[in-house]
Amino acid sequence: MSPLPMPVRIAAGLAAIAVEQVRDLPRLVVEFPVTAVSQALQASMRVQQKVTELAIKGDQALGAFSRPEEAPAWATFDDEDLPEPAASTEAVAPVEPVTNGHAKVTPITPTTEVVSPSPAAAIEEVAEHTLGAEADTPPAVLPEYPGMNLHQLRGKLRKLDLAGLQALLIWETSHENRPPFVTMLSNRITTVQEG
Repeated sequence: MSPLPMPVRIAAGLAAIAVEQVRDLPRLVVEFPVTAVSQALQASMRVQQKVTELAIKGDQALGAFSRPEEAPAWATFDDEDLPEPAASTEAVAPVEPVTNGHAKVTPITPTTEVVSPSPAAAIEEVAEHTLGAEADTPPAVLPEYPGMNLHQLRGKLRKLDLAGLQALLIWETSHENRPPFVTMLSNRITTVQEG
């Protein structure tokens, strides 16, 4: 059999493809609505994504030119507008530095008038009196304390007595004042006192 010319072979190939497409037509007609809806949704999502990206870029560009907004005049916070503490007439005994785990208390006469400090100032004052000149150095009961994480501290707490725990708590509140550490030390002090 002699080979047929190229145009005849191409025409036969096109006819075969047309027959296959006609046979597939019922399936394509059923799938067409689903495919069309899916492609429309994809296109819509792409447009929404591009619009969102443009809005984010616009916010970033505008944010570079604008100053950060101060707190609005209508915003108030719990620590604002607190009344000043009233002067207290009760006697307070000064605390001297800790020696051998026990603090010395010097009695004073009840006629002395003392102004009640704020809680933060009271903690600093107690820390200063308790720690003395060593206020910037870690407590002697646990010199590695400033570099410890919460899990390391948990492992060491059972070995400390009440005075050591109190020294750590005072040091923590006057330096880092990390809530998880303060809570753990306070809970351990309560446990030791009750036990």
